[in-house]
Amino acid sequence: MSRIALITGATSGIGKATAEAFANNGIDLILCGRRTEVLAELQKYFSEKVNVTTLAFDVRKQSDVAKAIQSLSDNWKKIDILVNNAGNAHGLEPINDGNLEDWDAMIDGNVKGLLYVSKEIMPLMVERQKGHIINISSVAGKYTYPNGAVYCASKSAVEAISEGMRHDLTKHGIKITNIAPGAVETDFSLVRFKGDAERAKKVYEGFEAIQPQDVADTILYAINTPDRVTIADIVLYAKAQSAPTMIHRK
Repeated sequence: MSRIALITGATSGIGKATAEAFANNGIDLILCGRRTEVLAELQKYFSEKVNVTTLAFDVRKQSDVAKAIQSLSDNWKKIDILVNNAGNAHGLEPINDGNLEDWDAMIDGNVKGLLYVSKEIMPLMVERQKGHIINISSVAGKYTYPNGAVYCASKSAVEAISEGMRHDLTKHGIKITNIAPGAVETDFSLVRFKGDAERAKKVYEGFEAIQPQDVADTILYAINTPDRVTIADIVLYAKAQSAPTMIHRK
């Protein structure tokens, strides 16, 4: 039987690329996101390769998360892989000028949202004594940079949660992998800068950024290691990047 993977934030960027990589390797998909029309398109596209179902919810809303995941049929609840990819960054200013709504959005999405989804999936994996959870952190979770305190804090929390999951779930045969990408060329900066396309574009100028499929390939590697092996933590930088805010541009 093929494996089943649930991916949050599956409608774009790393999530969509991971769905593509999984489908190409015969892994059935539960695609999660907020945009129902995009989910429908992806379901149609990936159904040519694997079995696909979709769940529309906002990870920040616990009751919606629980209702959506609990609505899955028993067969779909046999989830082998959870990719906690959904997240966001909002704003880039000194903490004293920070926007409370931005702070709430990052903490609710990056931390509480990951926990809400995991809370529904972990008991299913414990019951089966198997599973693999992939948490998408960030190099910002390992190094706090100026003007990014709350975003960095939210990703530091993901790092701590990943480690805590490993302590608590290893005895149940569940693997935990934390992946911390650097500069990935997605709509990340467009969201951070609230739709300012020119400002977002400059983030990726003068160097070759990591692409979503590069992160997807890393996830695929982690889930395909021998059963005796757990890839605990992976950091990915662009070749031109030596720290979160240190990029050598041409």
